[in-house]
Amino acid sequence: MYATAVCAGAAAWTAARRDPAPRRAWVLFVVGAPERNRWGAWPSAVPAFFRGRHEWLCAPVAVLLAVLGESVLPLVAGAVAVPLVRRWLGARSRRGKRERAADAVMALCGAVVGELRAGREPGQALLVAARGAGEALGGAEAAVLAAARFGGDVPGALRQAAGTPGRDGLAGVAACWRVAVDGGAGLAAGLDRLEGALRADRRRREELRAQLAGAWSTVVVLALLPVAGLGLGAALGADPLRVLLHSPGGLACLAAGGLLETVGLIWARRIVRAGEAG
Repeated sequence: MYATAVCAGAAAWTAARRDPAPRRAWVLFVVGAPERNRWGAWPSAVPAFFRGRHEWLCAPVAVLLAVLGESVLPLVAGAVAVPLVRRWLGARSRRGKRERAADAVMALCGAVVGELRAGREPGQALLVAARGAGEALGGAEAAVLAAARFGGDVPGALRQAAGTPGRDGLAGVAACWRVAVDGGAGLAAGLDRLEGALRADRRRREELRAQLAGAWSTVVVLALLPVAGLGLGAALGADPLRVLLHSPGGLACLAAGGLLETVGLIWARRIVRAGEAG
């Protein structure tokens, strides 16, 4: 049973990680042609329902624990864990998208400055720079480029694009554009200073994230201590799963431990989030 648990955990970890070497080998020697999807070049035999839905990895873990502990409680816990893990993964994905959008806005500022200093007009500079800006303009890209191409309200379109997450810097671009058009100020100089401010803000965020990495590591280690205790008890032959899942005292300890674990994680998360907000 322990060997089965180790093999199942290794299979789940291999499926969740993104190592390009096994995928590349599969494509070259089995599939024969690259097939791109949300998981990269995974074989088409993987069901479409599970592609990109890593929260469903909780299901095999719950089934394994239910078989080892001969109880349905792990299945219930797995069913509860799936939406929670999905919510956590969604929040992490949205945070990553915001950071990529902020980096794209910073790159857009630098590209526009380069085009302006090369002698292009502001509208042409924005059109050329937007081609390599990636996610800088988001869903308002068509409106911004149309305004730049046909002499429309570029600052208004930029302010509209700044309302999406991660693109707050576009409001500064709109302000610089408005001042340059109405007051005759240098657009390149303003965008250069704006890029420097955005770059400094990103550097501060990275430094803060590095400082909080130790706190997050401590939280993860403390959260995994009960799991390590269960593994140690199983190694000593105490059969902790049977005690926890098939005795009144074990069920009480399981409920109390789960409650304390949840409260501790929420408390630690609030502390770390307060540090990030500061």
